[in-house]
Amino acid sequence: MKKRFVVWFLFFCLIPFGFLLSFQSYLISLIVISIGLWGFFLGAIDYLQTRRAILRNYPLTARLRFIFESIRPEIRQYFVESDKEKVPFSREQRNLVYQRAKNLSGIKPFGSLEKMDAIGHEWLNHSIMPSHIESHDFRVLVGKKQCKKPYLSSFLNISGMSFGALSPQAIESLNLGARINNFAHTTGEGGVSSFHKKNKGDLIWQIGSGYFGCRDEFGNFDDDKFKEQAKLDQIKMIEIKLSQGAKPGHGGILPAAKVTSTIALARGVQEGIDCISPSSHSAFKDPIELINFINKLRDLSSGKPVGIKLCVGHPWEWFAIAKAIVKFKSGPDFITIDGSEGGSGAAPSEFMDHVGAPLQDGLMLVHNTLLALGIRKDITLIASGKLISGHDLARTSSIGADICNMARGFMFALGCIQAQTCHNGMCPTGITTQDPSRARAIVIEEKHKRVANFHKGTLIALKEIVEAAGVKHPDDFRPEHLVIRAEGNELGTASSIFTWLKEGDLNKKVIDHPAFSRFWKKSSYKTFNLL
Repeated sequence: MKKRFVVWFLFFCLIPFGFLLSFQSYLISLIVISIGLWGFFLGAIDYLQTRRAILRNYPLTARLRFIFESIRPEIRQYFVESDKEKVPFSREQRNLVYQRAKNLSGIKPFGSLEKMDAIGHEWLNHSIMPSHIESHDFRVLVGKKQCKKPYLSSFLNISGMSFGALSPQAIESLNLGARINNFAHTTGEGGVSSFHKKNKGDLIWQIGSGYFGCRDEFGNFDDDKFKEQAKLDQIKMIEIKLSQGAKPGHGGILPAAKVTSTIALARGVQEGIDCISPSSHSAFKDPIELINFINKLRDLSSGKPVGIKLCVGHPWEWFAIAKAIVKFKSGPDFITIDGSEGGSGAAPSEFMDHVGAPLQDGLMLVHNTLLALGIRKDITLIASGKLISGHDLARTSSIGADICNMARGFMFALGCIQAQTCHNGMCPTGITTQDPSRARAIVIEEKHKRVANFHKGTLIALKEIVEAAGVKHPDDFRPEHLVIRAEGNELGTASSIFTWLKEGDLNKKVIDHPAFSRFWKKSSYKTFNLL
């Protein structure tokens, strides 16, 4: 007998052995025979099935492989990975969030674990004369030029996560935490649900290509439905989602089975019918129509700030939008830059890993463009993409951000353990599921406090960094503050390592920047296509 069939054979041997035990105890005999029959017939199924080759060759024993494979992420996370290993967030990063969410000290003993001589290591330079700031509640005014109802935003807000992707309890906890600490909660493109409205925290209404909450029966944008929803005082800003970091240029579908009555109501779709998010918008086809659409939403919302969210792709498409803003002296009040390192409950591997610009590159391109056009002060830049700590906020501010958004940081605050089951509804902590029996694990009365604590603790950490640098506000950070270790053990600030444009540079004949020198003059405000 071949060794690979030993386990299967042993189960078979339990059957006659069970009959022998009948002389001692009928109950024990029955149990042993049942186990033997179960194992024997399961092994026979493995041996005869045609889908999995390894099971045909190793009946029963190969099942151990599938068991260990299914718990591999947990084994790796809890016993194998180091504190600094980011897969996608390190244990150290997660612990930092957990501590702040529980209002515990983030102080560490015995020195840093960072390899400070490693290429890419970075730090923020401090001042001999630190500043003193009274409050950690940093505020940024959005929509000061074009809006009747500008919004005084917190420096840190919740990035877009839809109801449907997140459970009702998770949405309620996030929004209540946002209300307590007076910061904003972005709805995600799934619409403004009753769970967003219940606790009356500030909302940024995100509108994607599906126009959920403001669509007609054919999926087209509906002016009247938008106007009615935008009247809600809770909604402070409107964000048109052009693309997201995890899967830019890719549409989505919520299967019919997941389109419950509450999700259907929030999205304005039919219950039990596939809910489709197209890969592109139908309300505009070129930069001119985009600017007109932005202006229309601002008018329909009675002057609330309207912006766009995108993961930067083709540079000439962004340049076309920038040229349209200058041409018509109008456009978005804010631009949210989502990095390709941004998260999603479900995205194709190729898109998650290899499509779209990372946050740093996309943010610097947009910042450089607006700066060189002389309109940077009129448009607020919001950065989103794998930000967790006060340092993340400070370094992102130093390369151009006015405000930062987080998604997964607030998920950790809710209790996320990075099980990476967001896509199948089997979330062990009840955050990314629509299963009521799982979602009940989130106790809103407790979890909203952790959301608020994490927000407050992170801004206090940012305040201390701001003071150490000798400035008064995160917006005072400049590329000169951020130091990066390059190859050959050389050091440089972000101002010397990266190329930065100055006001008026885009009027010059020769532009000393690779993206601008190649694509700026080949872009047009009339089209997203390259001339």
